[in-house]
Order: sequence, then structure tokens, then C-alpha cells
Amino acid sequence: MPTRLTCLFVVPVALALAQDKATEKAAPPTDPLSAFNKVAYGYAKMAILRSAEKMPEENYSFKPTDSVRAFGQILGHVADAQYMFCSVALGEKNPAPKIEQTKTSKAELVAALKDAFAYCDKAYSSMTDAAGNETVAFFGQPNVPKTSVLDVNLMHTMEHYGNLTTYLRIKNIVPPTSEQPIAPPAPKK
Repeated sequence: MPTRLTCLFVVPVALALAQDKATEKAAPPTDPLSAFNKVAYGYAKMAILRSAEKMPEENYSFKPTDSVRAFGQILGHVADAQYMFCSVALGEKNPAPKIEQTKTSKAELVAALKDAFAYCDKAYSSMTDAAGNETVAFFGQPNVPKTSVLDVNLMHTMEHYGNLTTYLRIKNIVPPTSEQPIAPPAPKK
């Protein structure tokens, strides 16, 4: 019968070896760069949408100081940026809905964000590594890879998630990426 000490060392090693074997069997993604971009984009999208949902309506006009955007304005700005960046990657004309200038209520901004992310979903879901290497004009640069345009979108989105995190914390709201994972249900006795 194994001792407690043996179990403390053998079980974790066995689990690690089993995980390594499972990893060896999994085929690498066909398009690893664009596959990772899709995952990162999904994370950024979740963080922004959950922030928008968590902040109460009465705090959408909140700004910690007069020199910065209000919470709702940041959301509108992020939505507008989704159209700007993803239209370049898709090779389309930017619909430029001017959400930051025209939407103020929580319902309007959450709906506009969802629409903007749905537009960007097309760019991320259709991107392959080969297509991502195709170049486009972007911010005055004539030959920027499409994948890089989507990377800049991710950086910009997460930059503003950082702003939203501060606003949420000031209002004593836990930001989405700081929430504790939901605990599994307790075993039935």
C-alpha cells in the first residue's frame, strides 16, 4: 500500500505525464497565429462586455476627473474602434457609426458594443495565417500585415479595459478578469 508521501510525489508526476501524452497527441493548429488571435480577441471581448454589463446605468456618466472620458464614452470609443480596425482587416469601408458621440444609455451602449464585436467577429473568425500576412494600408503605413491590424485592435481594446477596471474599482465593483471562478458544485452525500 502506498504511503502518503509516495502519493504526494507520484500522483502529480503521473498527472503531468498523462497531460504531456495528451498534448503530444493533439495536432498543432493549422493557423497558430490567427488561432491565438481569436482566443485573445474572445478574452478582450468578454472583458469589455462584462464590464459594460456590471456597471450600473447611473455610473455610465462617471469619470474620475474632468480630463478623461466617462465610463460610457469609453465603451462607445471601443465600439467605434472595433469598426475602424476590423474594417481595415476585412478590406471594407469603415461604417463609422460614431457611437461615442451618439449613444449614452447603458442599453444603447451595450447593444452597440455587441454589434461592433459581431462586426469584428467576422474579421477574426475568417482570418488565417496566410490571409493575415497580406498587407494593407494602416495609419499611414502602406504595408501592414492584416494580423498586425488585429493585434493593434487587441492592444487598444485591452488598454481601455484597463481604464474600465479603474472606474469599476472606484465604484467598488470587481472587474470581470478579477472575479473568482465559479466553484464546482459540492459532491452529494
